[in-house]
Amino acid sequence: MKKMHLICNAHLDPVWLWQRQEGIGEALSTYRIAADFCENYDGFVFNHNEAVLYEWVEEFEPELFKKIQKLVKQGKWHIMGGWYLQPDCNMPSGESMARQMIYGKNYFMEKFGVEPKTAINFDSFGHSKGMIQIMNKAGYDSYIYSRPSKDLKQLPAEDMKWVGFNHSEVMASRSFGHYLSGKGKSVDKIKRFMNEYPDKQTCMVLWGIGNHGGGPSREDLEAIQAFRTEHTDYDIIHSTPEDYFAELKESESLKSYDKSLNPFAVGCYTSQIRIKQKHRLLENELFMAEKMMTAAAANGLMEYDRHSTEEALKDLMFCEFHDILPGSSIQIVEEDALRQLEHGLEISNRLKTKAFYMLLRGEEKGKDGELPIFAYNPHPYEVEGIFECEFMNEFITSKVYSVPTVTQNGKVIPSQNEREASGLHALDWRKKVVFKATLKPSSINRFDLTLRESDKSKYTYKFKQYTRNGAVNIRTENLDIKINKMTGLIDAYKVNGVNYLEKAAFRLAVVNDTTDAWAMETTKINDVNDYFRLMTTAEAKKFGTVARKDFDSVRVIEDGEARVVVEAYFKYDDSSAIVTYLIPKTGTEVEVKVRVYWNEKEKMLKLQIPTVMKKANYIGQIMNGSENLFEDGTECVSQKWSGAFDDASEKALVIVNDCLYGSHYSKGTIHLSLVRSPGYSGHPKGKTPMMIDDRAYPRIDQGERRYSFMIVADDAAKIKKNIDKLALAYNEKPFVVTAYPSGEKAKVKNLLTLSNQSILLQAFKKAEKSEEFIARLYNGTEDQQTVIIESEALKIKETITFNQFEIKTFIIRNGKLIETDLLEREM
Repeated sequence: MKKMHLICNAHLDPVWLWQRQEGIGEALSTYRIAADFCENYDGFVFNHNEAVLYEWVEEFEPELFKKIQKLVKQGKWHIMGGWYLQPDCNMPSGESMARQMIYGKNYFMEKFGVEPKTAINFDSFGHSKGMIQIMNKAGYDSYIYSRPSKDLKQLPAEDMKWVGFNHSEVMASRSFGHYLSGKGKSVDKIKRFMNEYPDKQTCMVLWGIGNHGGGPSREDLEAIQAFRTEHTDYDIIHSTPEDYFAELKESESLKSYDKSLNPFAVGCYTSQIRIKQKHRLLENELFMAEKMMTAAAANGLMEYDRHSTEEALKDLMFCEFHDILPGSSIQIVEEDALRQLEHGLEISNRLKTKAFYMLLRGEEKGKDGELPIFAYNPHPYEVEGIFECEFMNEFITSKVYSVPTVTQNGKVIPSQNEREASGLHALDWRKKVVFKATLKPSSINRFDLTLRESDKSKYTYKFKQYTRNGAVNIRTENLDIKINKMTGLIDAYKVNGVNYLEKAAFRLAVVNDTTDAWAMETTKINDVNDYFRLMTTAEAKKFGTVARKDFDSVRVIEDGEARVVVEAYFKYDDSSAIVTYLIPKTGTEVEVKVRVYWNEKEKMLKLQIPTVMKKANYIGQIMNGSENLFEDGTECVSQKWSGAFDDASEKALVIVNDCLYGSHYSKGTIHLSLVRSPGYSGHPKGKTPMMIDDRAYPRIDQGERRYSFMIVADDAAKIKKNIDKLALAYNEKPFVVTAYPSGEKAKVKNLLTLSNQSILLQAFKKAEKSEEFIARLYNGTEDQQTVIIESEALKIKETITFNQFEIKTFIIRNGKLIETDLLEREM
């Protein structure tokens, strides 16, 4: 006999077209109704997930919470999913996704004594294959999703074996007709399933009222009961996801699929870009704060602050919700999310700062006439880069301009003055120094600055030596850059004599778009309407409120021992942009900063980067791995980097970012998606207009937006080995500040070093339930890697081997690394 598992649920968005306070009220109402049905209908099982909703019930209606605990014990209420909430499943980092599972599972095990084995994300807009290994490591063997729906033709079946990195896999099922049925329509949905899959022996149908909560209704329950009685050819039962997959495993041989489940709703890779940027920043700041607190705590200098860390983590996880991070919510929810992310950032900054000053106790006092600068490197390997630090000029009181000299361990290193952030330029008082240095791993690095007087005026720009033949030409031993004075764009980028870019690189293209916040009716947003053009000198002067006669639309604004900085001004219709090129005097990695003043509607802005590699593969970072992305103009989603890898020349060009996720690629050109301006929650529905034209509706992302990128070009094999390390260091930037240590000379031991830089330190923190430390490491390459892990502070030295893209979690106990799963259970 065929068997049908009916999974009653109530999809409940905590926020979307409503704010959190309304979501709380709906959660309480939905759970109340569901609990009553569980008590009054024999055989009925209600399924629900998302720890955040249960926390709301626990806080605001504790008696209902106790009733649910009792129903769970009786098997009438099933805890499914087991995550903190249903997040976006493409943009959070692997560590963020792990925390969703760790927090959720620990909560449900503590409060209800159960551990879900089936993960569910009914409403998320696509799913990264990087999740599969993470799910396995958290104890999941199965997964239910809804999107992409049947338009993703390449899937082998509705039920399949979904294969991830490091030999991981889960049974995956795409829910028929999504996750809800509508009031009074559950039997209709069951009939549709039977008609479409008449030969399927083991079946699953999700039903219930959803989106704004609801769950079961008396009308549906009674209709289902009558339908069960009439259809004896099916064994129709109220069930759970785990029971369905247990039977599926026994009854069917599943075909395999080894790619991410994308694309869908491709506008969500870019909509409400401020939320995406703040989210990335909070990921970086929080995980770095944990590493710094671990360093201080391991040295006995401070208590590890679990309470504050969890508070910031909840801010992060809530804002990963699948209508917040993708940018599909209303404007007030966007504002709420930005405020919540700022709250998490404030907590993280305070934790970082406290840990830094505790670690500073190991430093000597500064000498008279010297200003100490300290840089904490959170990574377990050396980080080489150009670092910035502002300070007060306390040594020279005359009106003469002063220039810095920076030393590291008594040796002079390349440094220069640059324009500080303040507008107080009448006095040579507030200063900014930029210096090139290599930082020791997992420790504070000291630099000493002295100032000397100079006759050079602070306001004089004498950089004409770089301008010739209509271009700004900057050549170093390994790098050759040409910026066209007529266009403001890069016409050549040569590394060790090899050119990687076609002319007119980093051009801002305005693309026709829709008012649909999701862009759910297309997979491509690449119809170019026009381009930003270089401002005239008069326009640039007006834009910058500049009076000086030698001002130009493309000009060198900084020059020194560390780098040259070139700025170009652009305009399109009601919008403007400044593109800044930061070119190192040594090394080959060029940084590009884009500041856009965006005032367009139903348009998208893309940054075009044409490479010389016309047949290259387009590859991007995803959760704990990398993946070949679409190469036909389809919008792609990736994380900290994406780039062109050419098999013929064995060369590659990669763009590292600290701020975006969307892009497309076609015929050798990378198109980074910067900003789009649909309506808030603009949603297509047949022929009904998405925005009723009776008033001026606000559009998403109007105003100033900022972006930072790093261009990396080299041999493809070398880049593949090191790119995750470079991208992590570009995101979790070393903490640099001027400070005056007390000189108490506390003994501070190094926290961690790794002998192989392809192995990344993903997290270093206190254990969830003990005072031991947890280290989570990850192999960022597709090759097996071996690493020596050494900690002076924790008395560790061990050699560990990692499979391709493998994640390993270790608890540190008595100087030993003991491997655990994500829930810190020994393996």
